[in-house]
Amino acid sequence: MLVRTDPFRELDRLTQQAFGTAARPALMTMDAWREGDEFVVEFDLPGVSPDSIDLDIERNVLTVRAERPGREEQSEMVAAERPRGVFSRQLILGDNLDTERVAASYQAGVLTLRIPVAEKAKPRKITITSDAETRQSISA
Repeated sequence: MLVRTDPFRELDRLTQQAFGTAARPALMTMDAWREGDEFVVEFDLPGVSPDSIDLDIERNVLTVRAERPGREEQSEMVAAERPRGVFSRQLILGDNLDTERVAASYQAGVLTLRIPVAEKAKPRKITITSDAETRQSISA
């Protein structure tokens, strides 16, 4: 099947995803990695007050909401490239993470979450018994 594309429409779509629009600001950027027995997630939220950040976990879905308020001054803007308004991002957390012990900190415009691996998901050793050992323990 032949699909017709409009390169200008694609460019507009990519620009909106990267920079957002007034009605829907861009997503907050993040990095995520594993450090030993925990996962670390960092969100860039420069200029956001810690009081406006809201974290919620429901059914293994972590939701981060933050707000960068609009300018209240009635001045003529020369450039307005920093998105303002409400930002939201959701992460689906696997069953192998302990959602009861998530730790969050906010410093220098970066929200850091530390999510430990659940005890049930950590590797563990299993002892192996054999019939010979069982017989020996019974006869002894």
